[in-house]
Order: sequence, then C-alpha cells, then structure tokens
Amino acid sequence: MEAPKELTHPEKTQQFRTRLFPGQFLPPEEIARRKTAKAEFSARCRVVFEKLRPQLIEKYYNWFIAVDPDSEEYLIDSSLEGLLKKVRNNYPDGIVKLTTYRLNEIGVCGKI
Repeated sequence: MEAPKELTHPEKTQQFRTRLFPGQFLPPEEIARRKTAKAEFSARCRVVFEKLRPQLIEKYYNWFIAVDPDSEEYLIDSSLEGLLKKVRNNYPDGIVKLTTYRLNEIGVCGKI
C-alpha cells in the first residue's frame, strides 16, 4: 500500500493588501499642515456664520446654511438636499470652499 500524499496548497501569486493605495503615505508634516488649514478655514466660516445668525434665525429657524468666508455670501435652504442642489448650481466647476451649518442656537443639528 502506498503512503498517502501530503496535500500542498498552491502558491499565492498576489500579496495581501490592506490599503487602497499602497505606497502612498502622507508625511506627518503634511497631515499637520492640512489639519491646521482646515481649522483656520472653519474658524473663518464660523465668524461669518455668527454675524449672519441673528439676522436669519427668526425667519429661517433650523434651516441649513452654507457660508463662504471670503465673500461672506451664503446659500440657505430648508433641507440639506436642497442646499446641496443650490451649491451645485452656483458652483458648476465643482471647486467649492463652504462650510454648512444649521440656523439654530448652536449651529448644528442633534446632540453628541
């Protein structure tokens, strides 16, 4: 009687990947720079929002508002979908630098 043959698994031809884009890592300095730029942009938008809120909160309570900090222009709608549609219409090239808030006492919806 012959000895049973040992089972072998086929060799893997492809490495297991854990990232979508392997080899593309941002250095910590770039991550910190982007985080700082985002915080500065958010702070500039918040200043404009705080100026607009007292004027608009009575008529548009709990509506969504998108604020451009450079021109101090804003878009406003009762639904987020409607606001996004207005943003797409006003910025057809897709280059948008706005921050969205909710017109209420704290500027956000819900609680964390």
